[in-house]
Amino acid sequence: MNFITSSTTLLRHLQSISGVLNTSNTLPILDNFLFDIEDGQLTVSASDLETTMITKLEVQSEENGKIAVPAKILLDVLKNLPEQPCTFRVNEKFQIEIAYDNGKSKMIGFNGDEFPKLPNIENKSSIKISGDILSKAINKTLFATGNDDLRPVMSGVYCHFTPGDITFVATDAHKLVRYRRTDTEANGSSAFILPKKPLNMLKSNLRGDEEILLEYNDSNAIFTFNDIILVCRLIDGKYPNYEAVIPKENPNVLTVDRLQFLGSMKRVAIFANKTTHQIKLKLAGSELSLFAEDVDFSNEANERLTCNYDGDDMEIGFNSRFLLEMLNNLETAEVKLAMSDPSRAGLLTPANNENTDEDILMLVMPVMLNR
Repeated sequence: MNFITSSTTLLRHLQSISGVLNTSNTLPILDNFLFDIEDGQLTVSASDLETTMITKLEVQSEENGKIAVPAKILLDVLKNLPEQPCTFRVNEKFQIEIAYDNGKSKMIGFNGDEFPKLPNIENKSSIKISGDILSKAINKTLFATGNDDLRPVMSGVYCHFTPGDITFVATDAHKLVRYRRTDTEANGSSAFILPKKPLNMLKSNLRGDEEILLEYNDSNAIFTFNDIILVCRLIDGKYPNYEAVIPKENPNVLTVDRLQFLGSMKRVAIFANKTTHQIKLKLAGSELSLFAEDVDFSNEANERLTCNYDGDDMEIGFNSRFLLEMLNNLETAEVKLAMSDPSRAGLLTPANNENTDEDILMLVMPVMLNR
């Protein structure tokens, strides 16, 4: 099996799927890329059993065949080659020779038939989503997913498709994000939980101008876009009833300039306790005061901001890291923080979202203030 391809083209395709590879695999074959040539088209696969990514490119080849190629060595070779044609020669003992302008390298490959087969996905539904919408949904929700191995359902993003809208939800029990779009719809109603790793892979490969075909059933999802196919196993389990934790009555509403709030928060948070990251917001009239202290080191800081506040005077504590993440993931000039009392969750939303097809809500749990 011989073929010729451009070094930079091959490297670009391999790098787009190499994030799937784990540093330590249960099966040695998973340390390899699967090269499969058919009618002059090279299909390259990388897998960790849970997630598989496939990319395709045209090559010069007179014959068909498949081989598993050591991923790390191949990537290192291609990264250090200037743009030029590379000739791959593979013999029946799976020895691989790569010839280029001023030399050649050799390595041992493996039988491609040992590479795990893709799952056969039956009874699948499908939806088409623009790359821009999916990219935004991932960026707005992924940071709020949990890392608790005992609650795997909260380590992914919950997707709920209906004929009227699509909703993406992420929570770790301390913060929650709900991102909803009304300009994309599914034929029926369905829900599933996407793991974090494939979402990160999508995030790094989406350009924003493509259309994505998403096919899914009870156990797997397939994303097809550009020259990439991503197949992932869904997280099995029932997602918590997130609507039940969103407080409905929030009469105390703070409207404030997002960048000013973010800047003050960053500065004051430097002086917060390194364990609790607690920051206190004091709301009175048209003034917002931020206060943080670390008693152990006698550090403290406070700042005042002009704001628009409608409600009772209040002092409420939050984990500054959570608020900073949320403010960084909103894009509007002003944000609203709606609260009921210091012991209940606050809701952070854009104050004037110009995109009427987009609805984003971020919930953050308060922390008890040290009196």
